[in-house]
Amino acid sequence: MLNRHARGFFTSLFTPIARWLLKMGVSPDAVTIAGTAGVIFGGLVLYPLGHLWWGSVMIAVFAFSDVVDGIMARLQERRGGWGNFLDSSLDRLADGAIFAGLGIWFFTQGGDAAIGAASVICLVLGMVVSYVRAKAESLGYHASVGIAERAERLASVLLVAGLTGLGLPPVVLFATMILLALASVVTIVQRMATVRKQAMAEANGMGSGAQA
Repeated sequence: MLNRHARGFFTSLFTPIARWLLKMGVSPDAVTIAGTAGVIFGGLVLYPLGHLWWGSVMIAVFAFSDVVDGIMARLQERRGGWGNFLDSSLDRLADGAIFAGLGIWFFTQGGDAAIGAASVICLVLGMVVSYVRAKAESLGYHASVGIAERAERLASVLLVAGLTGLGLPPVVLFATMILLALASVVTIVQRMATVRKQAMAEANGMGSGAQA
């Protein structure tokens, strides 16, 4: 998750682009879909071909669609949850494409099964991190806690994967993925503990109410 200062900077930077796209008749949903398509192309086409640098660059560029579509929606004063639902759903596809693409490359031409396995582990744990929060919120709890937010996870892997494509020793990427996996596990535990605390407080409150 972008911190407040970073979000303010990027909002100022991309607001003119968002206004121009709206003027051209482009919808926020179209930007969300196009951005996801670009990320998927970088992850599932460029990465498996071994273009780690250019794949990372392409993914990073299209990932900013997450900022642009949000600005466009606010400028249009859109209400309702469709945009958020679409964005979150497509984010899961984008995340999967990134780690799957890295896994494909390192399991095949990249010749490093350890990094390939680490990619799969990060993919699965990242999905669980997102699922735990989504399930909690569907039940009326909040679970937006943890040390491994999506933006930080992706920024780390994109930076190191790109530099690996420029000659950085692959062991650095492996170490980065192991740290991301551990951070994801910690985040899952933190979110589950947070939800459990809320659920127990709710149950205790209902019990007190019944006794009264």
